[in-house]
Amino acid sequence: MSGVWEQVIGQPAVVAELQAAVADPTAMTHAWLFTGPPGSGRSVAARAFAAALQCPDGGDGTCHACRTVLAGTHADVQTVVPEGLSIGVAEVRELVRIAGRAPSQGRWQVVLVEDADRMTEQASNTVLKMLEEPPARTVFLLCAPSLHPDDVPVTIRSRCRVVGLRTPPVDAVADVLVRRDGVDPALAAWSAAAAGGHVGRARHLARDETARLARKAVLDVPLSLVSLAACLNAADDLVGAAKEESDRASTELDGAETEAVKQSLGVGARGPGVAAASRGAGQLKELEKRQKSRATRLGRDSLDRALVDLAALYRDALVVATSGTEGVTLAHPDRLADAAELARRIGPEGALRRIDAVLDCRRALEQNVKPQVAVEALTVALRLPA
Repeated sequence: MSGVWEQVIGQPAVVAELQAAVADPTAMTHAWLFTGPPGSGRSVAARAFAAALQCPDGGDGTCHACRTVLAGTHADVQTVVPEGLSIGVAEVRELVRIAGRAPSQGRWQVVLVEDADRMTEQASNTVLKMLEEPPARTVFLLCAPSLHPDDVPVTIRSRCRVVGLRTPPVDAVADVLVRRDGVDPALAAWSAAAAGGHVGRARHLARDETARLARKAVLDVPLSLVSLAACLNAADDLVGAAKEESDRASTELDGAETEAVKQSLGVGARGPGVAAASRGAGQLKELEKRQKSRATRLGRDSLDRALVDLAALYRDALVVATSGTEGVTLAHPDRLADAAELARRIGPEGALRRIDAVLDCRRALEQNVKPQVAVEALTVALRLPA
């Protein structure tokens, strides 16, 4: 593979399907749904497809069209990346309005919605209306984890051509880290395995020692839960670490955004700028609201990563308890000793109960249960037998 398709890791069948669609415009579909587990690269594949649709050479990766699409600056490619907890109807209506235009530069007007499963019901209905009567030169690219009705309404799914992606092989992810990012081969192999083939997480682990230490702290939790006090302390640590990560990310993003808006409104200026600044108070308030929603999402995402790691370690314990350690593929191969010790102490039934407890905690967080309450209940449920 070459050009923009190099970014789509370990998905040769998907690349072949998308290349065929680019090469034969008469076979093009106006709505595509990219599905796959976290880390499978569904949004990367959708963006590469968008670039190839605009490229005269089908995605060579070097032309102006390819570069601007990949950079997010192409005039005829609108991308929605939800920063808050959901994608609202107002945002989607603006997209639909733009989607109705004829392309100004490229061959298609492309609308790419990452995390389409976060669309509200009203937003989904608005997209559905556009999919029912799409403009001639408009293509919708939606990305979601699965075809489950909770992720994508059946009415939308039925109007889309589905492209299913899988988790890339660990070896392919490690190879990318070495070739593209210059990561040491040993560290690349460890990061790819520790991330379970999740490309973005593997890159983060390879580049950031803080991320590696945070993962270690999470995976140290199960064997530390020997008392009620230890359970409550572990919950404090998990929630606190997620908040710290969210605060760091929010601080980096919020300051620049707020300053840019203030400058555009003339805050601090004299003369006519004073009136403009007073009229823009509502814009600053709306920005603060969006930033607060984004901070909540960042915190939830950070905590969810920790919960996924915990569930995977208990899954490893279940595998070891039922199949032994010979020839076993583990989610956390570097923590085999921990998985074996958990298997010895809680057995397969105990591992299954704890996996269910982690999943229940994730559901509780989705239903807006306070993180501290949900995680405390979890760690108590994970407590080791005396």
